Amino acid sequence: MTFIRTTAINKILKLTKPTKGIQGGTSAGKTYGILPIEIDYAIKHPGVHTSVVAESVPHLKRGALKDFKEIMINTKRWISKNWHSTDSIYRFTNGSAIEFFSADNADKLRGGRRDRLYMNEANNMNFEAYTQLAVRTKQSVIMDWNPTSEFWFHTELQNDEDVDFLVINYLDNEACPQSAIDFILKAKQKAETSSYWDNWYKVYGLGQIGSLEGVIFNNWKQIDGIPEGARLWSRGMDFGYTNDPTTLYDVYEWNGKYIIDELLYRTGMVNSDIAKVCKEYAPGQPYIVADSSEPKSIEEIKREGVNIKGSLKGRDSIMHGIQKLQGVDLLVTTRSTNLIKELRNYTWDTDKEGNTLNKPIDAYNHGIDAIRYAFEKLSMPKFYWGATA
Repeated sequence: MTFIRTTAINKILKLTKPTKGIQGGTSAGKTYGILPIEIDYAIKHPGVHTSVVAESVPHLKRGALKDFKEIMINTKRWISKNWHSTDSIYRFTNGSAIEFFSADNADKLRGGRRDRLYMNEANNMNFEAYTQLAVRTKQSVIMDWNPTSEFWFHTELQNDEDVDFLVINYLDNEACPQSAIDFILKAKQKAETSSYWDNWYKVYGLGQIGSLEGVIFNNWKQIDGIPEGARLWSRGMDFGYTNDPTTLYDVYEWNGKYIIDELLYRTGMVNSDIAKVCKEYAPGQPYIVADSSEPKSIEEIKREGVNIKGSLKGRDSIMHGIQKLQGVDLLVTTRSTNLIKELRNYTWDTDKEGNTLNKPIDAYNHGIDAIRYAFEKLSMPKFYWGATA
């Protein structure tokens, strides 16, 4: 992969104030713009300490930390012995260092000082986290976000004289994949007749502040992991391949609540790949309840030795499934990053006049569909699931 100096990077480099807010749509190159600048600064200025912070460790691992390693490798700067995985710190030979930690780590928020700070997806962190980090930062604070709605940057910081504010979108990123461009342009067409897609294109296409109204699920919270005493209750799977991911989730029952844990969220998987993952992460009981619209896939996976059944679905199964999920308390593990994104973006659809319809959007639902299948157990006769349920 060749690293490209994009228009987004050039625009960010022109910002001079000590605090910088980068608002941008999907594939605008925010992270791939900010991280190379911080890496270059660390290399050129000995002894600089930089902190990169995201809302949780799983978000770091799948986001800024992964991108950091890719950028370092692609620019031929990565030296394996300089990476200290225990502390998540890369130490350069000139004494500079870039560390990675999560905003849910209170000790880190109130811990040591730094020269530079990068808050990745700052809108998913609270203002208290910002203040605790910023007051301990000497030189530069930079943050980025998708503008799904107004948050504390806009109300508390944007108009300060020592704050720079920049809006970028996919047109500023010459490295933007063609598949992403195609999706954005398709959304632009849909925006002509759908208020949902009009808002989506405004936020993720143009990088402008949107208004994400009509979120379907408000009955969920994040937890760090599976607590002791939780009972594995059900499993759900949704099939995908090229553009849509295949998803697999464990559902645990615990103190009257249900815990959701993400095992699989990946494209390009054939049935033999899926079966291998199922046997690795989800062996034995209970059954995996999968999308019954693909009986051939279910049968092939079953023949690989996986306990899997087709969902029953039925009339209005989507709405019935949503109602079941709305009627319980959901706890989602922080490592379930894809599901968290879906839950934050899964909304009721609207007509071209903006009126809310009694159906959800057909987007941000691959993990949610899998969980709907798992929750069929709430209303189905016990004999259907059998002894291995």
